[in-house]
Amino acid sequence: MQTETIETGKTLETWTPDEVREGLAKKQIVLIDVRTPAEYMFEHIEGTLLAPLSYLPTASLPAGLGKSVVLYCGSGIRSKKAAELCLNAGYERIAHLEGGFANWKASGQTYLGTNMGTGAPERMSKSPALAA
Repeated sequence: MQTETIETGKTLETWTPDEVREGLAKKQIVLIDVRTPAEYMFEHIEGTLLAPLSYLPTASLPAGLGKSVVLYCGSGIRSKKAAELCLNAGYERIAHLEGGFANWKASGQTYLGTNMGTGAPERMSKSPALAA
């Protein structure tokens, strides 16, 4: 995990896909997708909550449950912005997924996608070798 201090003096954490996968498996994190509903419906990390950046409820995120809150978007740009908004709103500890959902898929992690033949949700993953 990488950390950086933002203007308010609070620490923003950046987690790798492997760290997020491990946190989900151990039920140690709440993972929140800050992309649009359309992006989420097409594909997302299984077990995540949806809170689009444009409507992000910084006052009522599920913090304080003894779990880390980790945000993600498509590339890591929106989730970093969302994490900074949360820290500025008073949260002490917020993280985001390095490289976003694109990095999650490129690293070969499993996700829920849409089967283009049937339109049904389906567990998917890319081989890291094919992602390059």
